[in-house]
Amino acid sequence: MMFRALSALLCALLLGGCSMLRVGYGQLDTVAGWMAHDYFELEPVQRDAFNLRFQRLHQWHRREQLPEYARFFGDVRDRVQKGMRSEDVQWMVDGIKSRFAAIAARAAPDAAELLADLTPAQVDTLRKRFEADNRKFIREHRLDQPQAARKQAQQRRLLSQIRDWVGPLSAEQETRIIALIQPLPLSESLRHEDRLRRQKEFFALLEQRGNRAAFAPRLRDWLVSWEHGRSPELARNMDDAWRKRAEFYAAVDKLLNPEQRSHLTGRLQDYIEDFRELAARGSGTSGGA
Repeated sequence: MMFRALSALLCALLLGGCSMLRVGYGQLDTVAGWMAHDYFELEPVQRDAFNLRFQRLHQWHRREQLPEYARFFGDVRDRVQKGMRSEDVQWMVDGIKSRFAAIAARAAPDAAELLADLTPAQVDTLRKRFEADNRKFIREHRLDQPQAARKQAQQRRLLSQIRDWVGPLSAEQETRIIALIQPLPLSESLRHEDRLRRQKEFFALLEQRGNRAAFAPRLRDWLVSWEHGRSPELARNMDDAWRKRAEFYAAVDKLLNPEQRSHLTGRLQDYIEDFRELAARGSGTSGGA
């Protein structure tokens, strides 16, 4: 849950833009505590234990990971300036995965201690929360609607993301990007299948929490190696979807004009500066944005 909380919050902050990152990063402790209670309905002692352990994770992340994120985003910026190939996009995705894996490995021992103390009622609360999350995912990604509606939603989502990073698009660019979107697989159904797999594995793991010595390393493996356990067919389909998505972004990159490329590199530079400032501002502490 600590890894899930930090990962989810970081994704939200990054997708929300630099201003949200600057304001929100220092409040991660508070929001993570709220998330943990929402998922488990923690007892006061459990909540205090979660807060203490998450503060340590947050301090480590600020001290050691944020400077590394700045370096990574600098490498991304340099590649964007030269023009992104599909290999560059995949390199970036792999880099993001490895950095979340680092959070998972760091959080795993504390997470194991916290999860080992869950009551059956709290596990049931978590199960219900996941079920609500799954219904929300289906609704947001229109998995219960015809393919045409799902394709339209995918088109709107991708165009919005591209505009957010590169600025306004011309009518010709939009037309060409829409054409590039058409052959992309509707991978949200694959993501949903993978979510259900992961949740099933997690609840099976929780059944073993009484044996703390065995539970801790198994939880760490599950957190760090989240792609393991996929069926061969699901693994092939997800790899194919990622490959086609990388090719799509590389093709979009070729459509950018100098002003849009400058906008994109400027966004990346803003994040680099924010990561450095946040790391320096909080040396030794986790609070205060």
